[in-house]
Amino acid sequence: MIGSGIFVSPASALKYSGSVGMCIVVWTVCGIVSLLGALAFAELGTVVPRSGAEFAYFMDSFGPLHKFWGALPAFLYSWLMVVIIRPAEIAVIILTFSEYLCQPIMDALSIDDPYTSEKAIKSIAIVALGVMTYINVRSVKLYVIIQNVFGSFKVLACLVVIFGGIYELWCGRTENLFKGFEGTSFRPKDVALAFYSGLWAYDGWCTVTVVTEEIKRPEVNIPRSIAISVPIVTLLYVFMNIAYMTVLSIPEMVDAKAVAVTFGERVLGPFSFIIPLGVALSTFGCALSVQFGVTRLCYVAGQDGFMLESFSYVHYQRHTPSPAVAFQGLVAFLFIISGDIVQLIEFASFLIWMSYGTAMVSLLILRKTKKDVPRPYKVPLWIPIFILLVAIYLSVTPILTDPDPMYLFALLFTLSGVPIYYWCIYKGQKPTRLLNKLTYLVQVLFEVVPPDS
Repeated sequence: MIGSGIFVSPASALKYSGSVGMCIVVWTVCGIVSLLGALAFAELGTVVPRSGAEFAYFMDSFGPLHKFWGALPAFLYSWLMVVIIRPAEIAVIILTFSEYLCQPIMDALSIDDPYTSEKAIKSIAIVALGVMTYINVRSVKLYVIIQNVFGSFKVLACLVVIFGGIYELWCGRTENLFKGFEGTSFRPKDVALAFYSGLWAYDGWCTVTVVTEEIKRPEVNIPRSIAISVPIVTLLYVFMNIAYMTVLSIPEMVDAKAVAVTFGERVLGPFSFIIPLGVALSTFGCALSVQFGVTRLCYVAGQDGFMLESFSYVHYQRHTPSPAVAFQGLVAFLFIISGDIVQLIEFASFLIWMSYGTAMVSLLILRKTKKDVPRPYKVPLWIPIFILLVAIYLSVTPILTDPDPMYLFALLFTLSGVPIYYWCIYKGQKPTRLLNKLTYLVQVLFEVVPPDS
């Protein structure tokens, strides 16, 4: 969950909420929404104990309802996530990692040429992507070890900000916080965009259900991990925002490119380098986990015939889905060298929340169609209904209040998967000979076999 968002997005959250008090409310409510959504996903993970998260849930809930339309939501979800959203998100996060890592070095060397800076940032990003892909190909245990180490460092960076804010409060700097709800904006568009900013930082709360098959005792450990991690992250985020707003005024925060860096320069003095370093470590760990999750979606979609069959193959010794990891590394590489894709990610955020809302519909359907399935963990009915309403609000409000061609582009790209689904999946018209040769090549190149081997 902790990536670059908490170090950057507080500026836009404050801008759209309009006041210190409302901004704290937004971050608190975002934490509660994330917790409730994660708990609902935890029940889905116990009813459908497969990796792939939403893909697996859509298959089990909508699949039996109709021969053609039933499997379409699962295919469109995998099509959107595997080909564009997650690889683009990885590219954006890795570029953020590289920028924060390179900036202090370029400042020290007095390099201010934009072309040189961009070339250095992209080069470091590509190297980091290669290291990240190697980790996910090599071993799940190696991934876990590195995630634990980087997770410790990024929590430490959060605590540095929090204790810096506590020190400033102890010194009597309370004038910014005393402004309370002065200037609060209640316009529906501003409220939605403020929550988008906060929820972007919280995004990742459903990731544990992407790897359900690789978790020991998922019916116990999935709800437990959510119940521990999401409240901790919520407390960190709320107190970090209080620290930011203690030191920086509203105009200073809104104008800051990276709030945490501006905060560090104001409070930490010669130790301000700790913040860019912490952001770099956070973003690398976040990108590593995003890639880990989407490769499991490739893996499950390949098992069901919605992606290349070789994506479902695993290394004969290490048991990692190497072809899926390599494919995601390749697509992210193309996004890194293609240019600025941050705008696309911003406009695709509403599609992500559409998938969360559809997952809540899946939960409601499974309550009817699989009511006899043992549920060691079950949420009250109002939770999926509430998350569904939140998803509808966040998906529809920006489109209605400020129509933009990019929304249409994102929807058209999603719908472009329909003819592919109809021809290749529903009709089964696939170039079999070519695919068989490709599967053989992948098996030889990556030393992979079907998982049931």
